[in-house]
Amino acid sequence: MPQTLSSTSMFTPCGFSPHLHTSKEDDQGGLIFQDGNLTSASLDALIQHLIPTTDYYPEKAYIFTFLLSSRLFIEPHELLSRVCHKCIEQQRLDDPVLDKARIRKFGPKILQLLTEWTETFPYDFQEERMIGHLKDMIHRIAPCDEAYWKKMNQLLQTLNQKLATLSHGQEGIVKISAAVSDKLVAFKSKPPSIQREILSVCSDPYTLAQQLTHVELERLSHIGPEEFVQAFVHKDPLDGTKTCFSEQKKTSNLEAYVKWFNRLCYLVATEICMPAKKKQRAQVIEFFIDVARECFNIGNFNSLMAIISGMNMSPVSRLKKTWSKVKTAKFFILEHQMDPTGNFYNYRTALRGAAHRSLTAHSNREKIVIPFFSLLIKDIYFLNEGCANRLPNGHVNFEKFLELAKQVGEFITWKQVECPFEQDPNIIHYLHTAPIFTEDGLYLASYESESPENQTEKDRWKSLRSTILGKT
Repeated sequence: MPQTLSSTSMFTPCGFSPHLHTSKEDDQGGLIFQDGNLTSASLDALIQHLIPTTDYYPEKAYIFTFLLSSRLFIEPHELLSRVCHKCIEQQRLDDPVLDKARIRKFGPKILQLLTEWTETFPYDFQEERMIGHLKDMIHRIAPCDEAYWKKMNQLLQTLNQKLATLSHGQEGIVKISAAVSDKLVAFKSKPPSIQREILSVCSDPYTLAQQLTHVELERLSHIGPEEFVQAFVHKDPLDGTKTCFSEQKKTSNLEAYVKWFNRLCYLVATEICMPAKKKQRAQVIEFFIDVARECFNIGNFNSLMAIISGMNMSPVSRLKKTWSKVKTAKFFILEHQMDPTGNFYNYRTALRGAAHRSLTAHSNREKIVIPFFSLLIKDIYFLNEGCANRLPNGHVNFEKFLELAKQVGEFITWKQVECPFEQDPNIIHYLHTAPIFTEDGLYLASYESESPENQTEKDRWKSLRSTILGKT
């Protein structure tokens, strides 16, 4: 039913690499390691561990994990302020005469850290304060090497381009959502032909599956990794007066993607319930079964689940005369693949297979992995709820965030794949804007197609005809 950076180098063939730079316990006890892995630390110690020096640079795995999870404890602008302040202090960047030799060793490392931050979490830098910290740091180290100016300008230019692209994409999604919500009201009833049907727009299931994959990858590309953390922000137990990051709890792209899943469910159900003739309805069902099967072959599990969910909605599943005309064997196989039994065991097995194929792929076609998104969010939610952010001694539970980073990091790798299929603007426009029935509209259309079977259905049909069509 409907549901309410270049980071590849941080992954190994078997997933996220949690092995960090050092394997011994920190002298002050601020960092706690177990079997070479950082398991817990004070927030101050974690911030210090992030900061590069002339002879130290944190591993990519640590940078990603800490920047992802830190927003549960400290806002990004405050974290960057503390990082810059510590760098100024440790490298004596306030001294009247700078140690140029030392700063030339340190400069490329701080620039690399800032570059990784902007590439992986660009939304953090929509704030002017963040840009201010970047510029302040470069002003302090640039006198030691002119090349630093050029590198910082490139960093800012790349960041601005990325933010502009993301903003443009968000605006497009907002416009589409507005257009769709207007049409939901206008098309509650079932006149002879309220719209073009899907088969008149695209009669080839392979093509539709490819266009659905275009939509999925486009929408995924706008979701920042931090949204998975910000969706579950609670009060920090060490600061009971406020919710961390409350002013910028931005999860709009994540929420828009869940809405897309819901829309696709309802679109499938609308397309099936709309035709007046049983033969046409059966034809649409068989078409969507073929689309779903091709989505499975592509690795587009989100569209696959939305199509199956749409076909399992009550107004569709009750159409027994229609289903009797459908060759259902292929549908039952797909349902079995997405069966929720055993915590979606079959789906998770298929997902691992697709992920393995992606790692050894020779083409973008083989790299595609689009997970069933609502289940991914649910997994992250239970991971977050099942483990405390802080340990009883006040330390950050870094072991938990390594697992979180593993799940989110895999998602980042998958969302960066470029869609290899040629885009068809007409089909994509239809998928985004075709009017869809409300739930009541679906039931009315279903009852109009195949008469109610019991008194409960008869009463509901009568009520819907009265409220929607104005008929008694």
